[in-house]
Parts: sequence; structure tokens; C-alpha cells
Amino acid sequence: MKALLLTLGLGVFAGALDLSVLAPALPALGRDFGVQTGDLAWIFTIYLLVTVLSIAIAGTLADRYGRRAVYLACISLFAVGSIVAITAPNYTVFLVARGIQALGAGGIFPVATAAIGDVVPAGQRGAALGMVAATWGLAAVIGPSIGGLITHYISWRWIFFANVPLAAAVFALALRHVPARAPRHDQPLDAIGLLLLSLGLLGVVTGLIGARPPIGLLGAGILGGFALWESLVRNPLFPPAMLRTRQLAKTYALELVIGVLEGALFFIPTVLVGALGLSYAAAGFIAALGAFMFVAVIPASGRALDRVGSRDVLLAGTILTELGLAIFALGFQSLPLVLLAMIVAGTGFGALLGAPTRYIITNETPASMRATAVGLLSQALIVGQIVGSSMAGGLIGMAHTEITGYRHAYLAFCAVAFIALVLASTLKSRGEERLRPVEAAA
Repeated sequence: MKALLLTLGLGVFAGALDLSVLAPALPALGRDFGVQTGDLAWIFTIYLLVTVLSIAIAGTLADRYGRRAVYLACISLFAVGSIVAITAPNYTVFLVARGIQALGAGGIFPVATAAIGDVVPAGQRGAALGMVAATWGLAAVIGPSIGGLITHYISWRWIFFANVPLAAAVFALALRHVPARAPRHDQPLDAIGLLLLSLGLLGVVTGLIGARPPIGLLGAGILGGFALWESLVRNPLFPPAMLRTRQLAKTYALELVIGVLEGALFFIPTVLVGALGLSYAAAGFIAALGAFMFVAVIPASGRALDRVGSRDVLLAGTILTELGLAIFALGFQSLPLVLLAMIVAGTGFGALLGAPTRYIITNETPASMRATAVGLLSQALIVGQIVGSSMAGGLIGMAHTEITGYRHAYLAFCAVAFIALVLASTLKSRGEERLRPVEAAA
């Protein structure tokens, strides 16, 4: 089991590192390609859009054709995209490379989570999920530092060079340790449903990111058509059993709200620069304090899942997150209060984002739909992140002064945290979670 966790953790680390490591390299990349600063946002937008689609595709395929085959395909696509990025002659090719990378990276985490659910006993599953999730948090902490050093001393292209041997190592390990079985191998793939889902998600996410309501509404309409199609087709992508319990429905709603809360993290350096006059480097280090707390807490929160259950871990996380955001909202003009807020909120986010919602999903869904169910959870988180960052940007822009806008935005995040607290309080207790193991229900 240790070999499996190492394999899955390295894959998650590679995918997560590729997003955070590039941030310090943007000025150099823009200069080499002759791209305006505003257009560099497409580097992350493309990655996010394709990731949403990749999650749906990889989760569905992993449930039908096996964890190993899809995991190997995802790692291979990630490596191919990295090679194209290294050799990209212009910005257009580079964006294509980012799309290929995201197509692979987007499927790594849900497939890894499903594989853990298949192999690891229920009593040890929380700790295992926490260990794998910790590698994602570690990548978020060290990524910017590695990217800055490589860009400063060598070239931004070498950032992607490191992905190739890492992907090769993960590929070799996965051949030996990732389970190959396919829970739904005898069922045909719902190609029409997959097409409708992909187009609908693409439209909704494009509408949210680009502030294009017509495209977003079109995407929502396509998703409505997808829901109708799924109710009629014989082998749906998302079987009705995926939402057969209130616990599952509440968990997906909670993950969406947690994603909105993550939007608060994106603007912290901007607030510190604008409100305290800190340099970008100093603001980044303070924000990294929250990320450090996040990583430090994840393994402990994973172990706590096996002892006290998902509800209590999520309640602790939402309470600490709300407290930390409130301290920041009211005290971001005071450096000591900012540091306290980073510690408290970082601890809370570590409990929320580590493993508890995935723990619930793997316990509540049978193996035949586990990767698909986890994929839907990841999609809810990403859509929430987009909504959260858009909400903050809108509130900051509407205010008469930046300081007022910052305060309004973070007070709004406090309200969102309260919604998360209410949702978490309605989940099953640890005793109720143990009453009916999903494997028996499958």
C-alpha cells in the first residue's frame, strides 16, 4: 500500500506543481513571446478550462476501463504537454501545450482518489487521502520558489523540463502498483452524454471566467439537456445512485462553497500590497505562511477522519476558516493581525481541503462509480473557485476606495464560511458513517 500511495502522491504533486511553479515566470515568458501582461492570464484560464473537462472524461473512463490505464494516459499527456511547452516557438503553441498538460493533470487527482477508495480499508482511508492531498499542498508552497529560482538562474523553459523525468518515474511506478481493474468494464461509454457534459461545462466556465453571460447561459442550457439525456440513457455517465443520499448531495454543495472560499486566497497578496504597502515578495511570504499551515494540518486532519469522522473535521475547519477570514477582514491594516489571520485561516483551510469531502465520497459511492463521483467533486471545487474570485473582484471594483472594497470582499467571504458551517453541521456523525459501508451496498 505504501508503494501505491507513493505513486499516487507523486502524480498529484506533478500536476499541482505545474500550476503554482509558473507564476514567477510570467514576466519572463511574456517578454520572450512578446505578449502583453493582460494576455498572460490565458496561461491559467486555458489550464483551468481544460482541467474541468479532463476531470469529467478521466473519471468516467477510469470507472469503465480501469484506474491504471487512465492514470498512465493522464501522466503521458502531462509529459507530452511539458515537452511541447519546452519547445514552443510562439505563444499560441505554448497555450496548446498548456491545454495538453491540463488534459493529463486534470485526471490525476480523481483517479488517484478512486484508486485509494478501491484498495485502502475504510478505517485507514482518511489517513491515506490526507497523505496524497498533502503532496498537492506541498506543491502549492514550494512551487513559486522553485519557479522563481529556475527562471532567474536558467530559463523558464527548464521549469517544464523537470516534469519529464518525474512523469517517467510515476509512469514506471504506476505500471506496477496502480490497480488495473475496471468496475464497469462491461458497460458501453455514453459518448453523447460525454459530449454534452463537456460542451456544457466549457460554456459555463467560459462564461464565469470571461464575464460572458450569454455563453454561460448557453452552457447551462446544454447541461440541462445533459441532465435530461442522462435520465433517459441506459448507461449514464452519472448514475442516479451518485446522488442517492442526502449526504452526497450536501457534500457536493459543501465542496462548491469551499471552492468559493478559496477565492479569498487569490487576493491576499494584493490586499497586503495595497493596504500595508508591502513589497510583492513580502506579501508573497506572508501568504505562504497560510499555505504552510495548510500543508502542516492536512496529514493530521486526514488521520482525524478515521478517529472522529468527516463532520467534526469539517466543522473545525469551517469555524477556523471563518475566524481567520474575520480577523483578516477587520484587521488587514495591522501586520500582527494579518499574521494571526494567516495562521488561523490556513489551519482551517487545511482541514477543509485536505481529504474530508473525498473521504465522504469514497465511503458513500460503490467502486463502479467512484472515480466519476470524485471527479464531480473536483469540478464543484473549481467552479466554486471561479465564482469566489469573481465575487471578490466585483466587490473590490464596486467600492469607492480599495480599502473599503477589500473589507467588503472579505466580510462576504465570512458570510460564505457561515454557509459552509451550516452545511457541515448537517452531515452524518462518525457513528452514522460506520453504519452501512458502501461496499456492502454496492
